[in-house]
Amino acid sequence: MTLPFIGDDDDQFDPPDAFVPEHLPDPGPWLADHAVLTGTAHVDFHSTTRELFEQRGVYDVTFGYNLARLNRDRRYPDAGFRYAVSADEPAVLRAVFTPTTEFCPQTETLATAAFRAWNGLADRHDYDRVRVRVAPSHQAATAVNETLATLDERLRTTGTVPTPTERSPR
Repeated sequence: MTLPFIGDDDDQFDPPDAFVPEHLPDPGPWLADHAVLTGTAHVDFHSTTRELFEQRGVYDVTFGYNLARLNRDRRYPDAGFRYAVSADEPAVLRAVFTPTTEFCPQTETLATAAFRAWNGLADRHDYDRVRVRVAPSHQAATAVNETLATLDERLRTTGTVPTPTERSPR
């Protein structure tokens, strides 16, 4: 069964080339001391994100669309991705995923899929690595972020994106 597609011209979505801060989640504490992307820099990286997520099939099954589209969905102004260039490692981008609810059951799957898409296709963007975390508002943020930190450490030390079987046990 194919879910219906909601067109980009639909009134509930911001245009793909617009940076609308009031329709994006707060960057949060993990990005606080880093150079948060805004304006064109945010839009450009997010456009690449949409392409990578399309190629890797990073879809939100609840809404039936590419997860990058959540940033433009006006119904959920506090959900989506925010990005910052790491103050410690300028070739590293930090990304925080804020799900639509604090109990979203897809959060770990979506954040892990985003990590794999960005880092598995790193030749398609300007960063050596993209580190991913989940906003602290999610009920399982601590556990999910521990898993994401383990994946990131394995990528940093080996230079390869860990396979799904290389997840840290919980």
